[in-house]
Amino acid sequence: MRLNKTLIGLGAAAALTVGLAGPVAAQTPSEIQGRGTVNIGLLVDFPPFGILDEAGNPDGYDADVARLLAEDMGVELNLVPVTGPNRIPYLVSNQVDILVASLGITPERAEQVDFSDPYAGIEIFVFGDADLEVTGPEGLSGQNIAVARASTQDTSITEIAPDDANIQRFDDDASAVQALLSGQTPLMGASNVVISQINTMAPDQFDTKFSLRQQSQAIAVRPGSDELLAYINDFLGRVKEDGSLNALHEEWVGGPLPEFVISGQ
Repeated sequence: MRLNKTLIGLGAAAALTVGLAGPVAAQTPSEIQGRGTVNIGLLVDFPPFGILDEAGNPDGYDADVARLLAEDMGVELNLVPVTGPNRIPYLVSNQVDILVASLGITPERAEQVDFSDPYAGIEIFVFGDADLEVTGPEGLSGQNIAVARASTQDTSITEIAPDDANIQRFDDDASAVQALLSGQTPLMGASNVVISQINTMAPDQFDTKFSLRQQSQAIAVRPGSDELLAYINDFLGRVKEDGSLNALHEEWVGGPLPEFVISGQ
């Protein structure tokens, strides 16, 4: 796995100030190609999908997928760091053309953006102190649970948690992890990727309690961008078939693309 930043070190990413040009309205491949630049939003606080490299530049699996897409379109790439809460607003307000931002496909989000076929996938869990026995939603009663605000784990836990559970929402995964590691909360909602990072930093202190959902991640465009979406889906089909997408996944995530990503389900 290619990853040289820990979650704790990425806490500052949420405070990153992005200098953006005026809003753009490109919604077709020809408009983007005519401009010669594509603005792609991505997270930089979600290792290994989105990180900052040693020089402070966006990197990770999502960044490399964005680079492949820009190269395929024959345009220059402008990577725009976004956060979980503002990534969809950045897209629909024309501040970016495309999101390659670890955006899980949900019915609620599909009302705001158009999703491509999957290009990645994760499974999310309730995770926490090894000494705490939690086997299902009822075990969340009276517990403090950290989540990244507006994330799929936030939505999933909110749907199942008892009324007396205290869901503490943070701006990003790094802050939620800090809450868990510091003892502020004994539990958190986390993906298998984040869990792997926590177990590296704090071995044997925490364990997985139960699965919340399997999540396909997709590239997102503004509603009605049918030509652009068709181009992206064709691109994804080609990079899945030729193995280049799987190679990036192996490099960054440490394993092959999940079967449900390859099949597009």
